This record gives sequence, structure tokens and C-alpha cells, in this order.
Amino acid sequence: MQNYLLTTLDNGSRVVTEPLPSVRSVAMGFWIGTGSRDEDDAHAGVTHFLEHLLFKGTRSYSALEIAETFDTFGGELNAATARDYTVVYARVLDEHVETALDVMTDMVFAPTLADLDSEREVVLEEIAMVEDTPQELVHDMITGAVFGDHPLGRPVLGSAEVIASISRRSIGAYHRTRYAAGNVVVAAAGSIDHDALLGLVEQMSTKVGDPPARKPAARRPLVTPPSPSRRFQRKETEQYHVCLGAPGIARSDKRRFTASILDSILGGSASSRLFQEIREKRGLAYSVYTFSSQYADTGQIGVYVGTREENLSECLEIVADQMTVIGSGEIGEQELARAKENLKGRIMLSMEMTSNRMSRLGKSLITDSELLDLDRILAEIEAVDITAVAELAQLLYAPSRLSAAAIGPREERFLEALEHISPDLVPAAAA
Repeated sequence: MQNYLLTTLDNGSRVVTEPLPSVRSVAMGFWIGTGSRDEDDAHAGVTHFLEHLLFKGTRSYSALEIAETFDTFGGELNAATARDYTVVYARVLDEHVETALDVMTDMVFAPTLADLDSEREVVLEEIAMVEDTPQELVHDMITGAVFGDHPLGRPVLGSAEVIASISRRSIGAYHRTRYAAGNVVVAAAGSIDHDALLGLVEQMSTKVGDPPARKPAARRPLVTPPSPSRRFQRKETEQYHVCLGAPGIARSDKRRFTASILDSILGGSASSRLFQEIREKRGLAYSVYTFSSQYADTGQIGVYVGTREENLSECLEIVADQMTVIGSGEIGEQELARAKENLKGRIMLSMEMTSNRMSRLGKSLITDSELLDLDRILAEIEAVDITAVAELAQLLYAPSRLSAAAIGPREERFLEALEHISPDLVPAAAA
């Protein structure tokens, strides 16, 4: 059964809580409905840059005071930027909720955007770090290959050119537009009283001037995915870092539980097909796995493998074979049962942490996703059968849908190996 309480305030903000009397901690998060997909090319990276600046001081707290407050609590404070949301989150003892909430409210709604130039350098270093880390960079490349010039295809960190030149005025305008009250969810889980938190949120909102209740302009949906494409970056690496990817399914798609089972069987666990065939049986790679993302209007699925040049073709041939085999329905009942238990176990274990419970609430509301109770989730997982997994694999991993990205010494070697996956990409790339 559902165990959360939800209230919408007069200013449009939503407050959702899940009381857990058996713990002493509280996990809290301010979920803002803005991410990198809400930027245009001229502001690529502003959402992530703004997230950094939230920690650099507010009307009431300096950057040092923010850090010292949570250090004194023995708590934690952090933030993250995704393609469709930003979150500022904390975990503290219940006796420190009021102070923590006061600081976080100021950070979200009343940042001074101080130390702009020094933090600009920090973000530029972060971008450079990703550029120097091929196993991370290739994920940005495959997302760009899958989504093309749509904002979903842009790296969350944005471009160094934009970050190096964007002004405080532009960042401030973006903050005023996107950090509106109606675009914010306050989520909490743990030793928390819902009505008491409501009173604190209303009190803090008044203190910072009660942010505007208007909702920002609607984001640009992905109506039709672009044609598959290929991207390659030449780099003198010891390994080729390769990603294959395609559009996935939306967050509200009823097949999302089937997609999770498919991910587990193909490459999402230590007993998965790709991990066993490529790493355990043949020793062709240290790192090989599948990945997936879901958004309101679409999603992304993919495979990553890092391997030396002499193993590249064999690795991609195995990937292609396993995609075909699973799509044909050659899945054992025991294999399916193991994947189900793996997924159910991970969900149940994650629910033992207040931070995960808070994230489940906040992310569901800010992305307008259905918030299912745990029994319903487990039932949906159990209802998945082999036919459903095979049909979804056949659809999502069809060779004609796949894009490819790689980093390595020689593009021609990558193209040779790519013929095992999607021959159509090779002549298009060569042309």
C-alpha cells in the first residue's frame, strides 16, 4: 500500500513525504523540473553550471557557512543535474531538519551566484576531465549519435565555449525562469512529520520572497527520433571504447518492467549474457555492460564494451549474436526467473535507505511519472514472460535502429568491427 503524503501549496510547489518512524534520519530533496534538455545551444551547460553556483552562497549563508552547517550535523549535502531535472538533496538527523531546510531553501531560491569566475574554472576542469576519460566520453558521444541535434543529444555538462563566456545575467535569468515554485517538488523520507514539514516549507518560502508560481515554458518533445548515426574520436588509447545505442522507451511506457528484465539478461548483471560470454568465458574485456535511460517522451538503451584492438571484432560479433538470440526467444525459464529476482531484490534493498525512498518520490513527481506502490511493482515484474522480453529485444535492438560511437586509435578498425552489428552504418560513415 502507498505510504506517502502529498500536498500542493498555494504557490504551486508540491511537498511529498514518506514517514518512517523506525529511523532517526531524514533525507530531503528539492527537485526542480529543469535539466540540460531545456537549454538551447547558446546556453548549453547552464543548468549544470547553475547547480554548482547554488553552493557558492545565498542571501543568508556564505559558501563556507553552507559547508560548515552540514559538516557540524555530520550530514551530507549534494546536488545533481540530469537531462530532465535538477536535484539538491541532503540527509541529516531529524533534529536538524529545520536548519537544513532553511539552508537548502536559500540555495534553491536565493543564490547570489557568487564566485562565478572561480566556479567557471571548476566546471571547465570537469568538462576537461570527461574529455580525458574515454569510458565516460563515449557515453556522451552515443547519446549525441542517437538523438542528433535534439537537446537530449547534448552532454549534460554542456560546451566549454558556453561555460567560458556565459554571463551572470544570463544565468540569473535562467534561474528566475526555471526555478519557479510551480516547477519544484520538495520530497522527504524518514523521521519526518508531514504537517510540520509543510509549515517549515511555507515559512522558508516566505523568507526568500515566495518564488513565482508560474510554470516555465514547455520543453521541446522528441517527436521523431533521427536516423541512426556513427561517431568516432581518434585517440591513442590502449583500448577501443565502444557504445551501441538506440532510442528506448518512455518512463510511462507499460513495457518498462520488461525493459528492465531485458537489460538484466543481456548485460545488466554478473550472470548476464554479455558479461559471461565476453568477460568470463573468453576474457575479451574487463568492462562490458548494458545501460538505459527513460524520459517523459522517449528513452535510450545501449551497450558498452572496452577492449583491445585484436578483440574488437569478436566482441561486437558476440554482442550482435546475443541480441539476435534473445530476440528469437531463446531465453531459459531459470534465466528469466533469476533476472526477475535480481530486479526485485535490488528494488527491495534500495528501499532500506531513506535517500532512495526520497528519490523515488521526488523523481516520480517532478517527471510526472506514475508512483506505484511496492506490491504493484513486484507484481508487474513477476508478470513479465519470455515472449514479452523477446519481442522487446527484437524491437529495441534491431540492427536498423542502432547508432554507434567509439574512441580509439584507428577508425577503419572500428568500421570493420561495426559490420557485425549494423552494416548500414559503415558505408554511410565512409561516404
